[in-house]
Amino acid sequence: MSITTLDGRRFAEMILQGADHLSNNAKLVDALNVFPVPDGDTGTNMNLSMTSGAKEVRSQTTDHIGKVGQALSKGLLMGARGNSGVILSQLFRGFSKAIESNSSISSVEFADALQAGVNTAYKAVMKPVEGTILTVAKDAARAAVMASETETSIIKVMEKTLEEAEASLKRTPDLLPVLKEVGVVDSGGQGLVFVYEGFLANLKGEKLQASTKTGPSMNELVNAEHHKSVQSHMNTEDIEFGYCTEFMVRFEEGKKAFDEDLFRNDLSEFGDSLLVIADDQLAKVHIHAEHPGEVLSYGQKYGNLINMKIENMRQQHTDIVGEQIPAPTTEPEQQEKGKYGIVTVTMGKGIAELFRSIGANEVIEGGQTMNPSTEDIVKAIQDVNAENIIILPNNSNIVMAAQQAASVVDENVIVIPSKTVPQGMAALLSFNPTAEPTDVQSTMNDALGNVKSGQITYAVRDTNIDGLDISKGDFMGISNGKIVITDREQLLAAKKLLLEMISNEDEILTIIQGEDTSDEEIAKLIEFVEEKFEDVEVEVHNGEQPLYSYIFSVE
Repeated sequence: MSITTLDGRRFAEMILQGADHLSNNAKLVDALNVFPVPDGDTGTNMNLSMTSGAKEVRSQTTDHIGKVGQALSKGLLMGARGNSGVILSQLFRGFSKAIESNSSISSVEFADALQAGVNTAYKAVMKPVEGTILTVAKDAARAAVMASETETSIIKVMEKTLEEAEASLKRTPDLLPVLKEVGVVDSGGQGLVFVYEGFLANLKGEKLQASTKTGPSMNELVNAEHHKSVQSHMNTEDIEFGYCTEFMVRFEEGKKAFDEDLFRNDLSEFGDSLLVIADDQLAKVHIHAEHPGEVLSYGQKYGNLINMKIENMRQQHTDIVGEQIPAPTTEPEQQEKGKYGIVTVTMGKGIAELFRSIGANEVIEGGQTMNPSTEDIVKAIQDVNAENIIILPNNSNIVMAAQQAASVVDENVIVIPSKTVPQGMAALLSFNPTAEPTDVQSTMNDALGNVKSGQITYAVRDTNIDGLDISKGDFMGISNGKIVITDREQLLAAKKLLLEMISNEDEILTIIQGEDTSDEEIAKLIEFVEEKFEDVEVEVHNGEQPLYSYIFSVE
């Protein structure tokens, strides 16, 4: 069998099989996480991102490969989670941009699109690191381009692409010493290989054997994409626009000509939390409105309505918190925009409350094991009624998703690249609401370097890293991103880590207590600090965070 041209329908089938194969192997990708901490979520992030792209592709009925590519790009963009998911979205964004005007493509155009995706992904990463998914994608694309110089068969080109992707994946430990030290290949690169395996299997008409380590089904993951609200922190009567309204408009000749800016501006008058994604054929709308019928009527001016869904958010809130549904008595007044709004990401009810108490307007639940998607962050941005939005990701694996969210909204968004909770707290405490945005950004960025971050967590497997022999179940002390101590006992590990972190110049230690600690242990830890560092002031907060029994901030 030889395929010399690729149309939209076949490409869509490739995408769906690639997404399905990645989904079936997401747990395996998670297991390749370099650090033996319980946050190995590369597979989960890539899976959720690719599933979002596949969901958009499923809605397409066209043979035009450019249109299918646009749908994939949009779905990936809004569903992207973590660095791996963002990079995956950029790979296919560049790919889709290269073929957007084509109804079908040749082997040469397919290979060139893979290379265009690599170029886009490298531009999106501030400091590209070799030995990662970027390297695997780059090497695979180069092999595709070389193969297409003599091969007209897309199957043959895809075979060479996958062959080199697998070879490049095996070489990743030679490029990243930490991979060789631990004895694994790059997890993001492995995820991409699974996608490419699905692509090739579809082209050959083959079905791939599902991994025995399967995660949730694709449908479960699609359902999991819905944004989690903070019902318990608000009253039903505070819901200004009561109906979550989602629909798509399929444009029709003879109807009103579509102008995306006008469409978005007009819809903004009906409510808030507006999100519009459009191409030449469709517009996808999400909005919280008080009168959804008026929104749908407006949409009909442009074409047929499809995939409509309307949910009563007041009823949903009442079902959760057990309140009576209040009837709105007066038209709510539109609140004036403030100068600044602050969005932060964290896990643990106590830490969330701590961030709110020092000035955060929106707290997105997320962090290790479940990074928020680009769309989650976009929704939070839109929920903050301010001229300038500041985002504190508080996790190195969320920074890129925050930056990507900032690039797709109209608001002025400042991403402060905080990689830990202590960094986020230090930056927020330095925030001056009377200063200009450029000064605010500079001051908050400077504050990131004024704090030392530490965490105590446990090992999920045996390994050797940075010269430390670590056994499954050991407690590990992480200082500024590096594992520096281990111990079989949690309290001893915490004491050892503090000895590594605190110097004579330090004045304040903040201890954030996790859900796996006791007040008795906290008392012993405070007694230890007071004995060893008599000039250091100690503050304790119950963060209730999972996975990390202690988070330390030293200033």
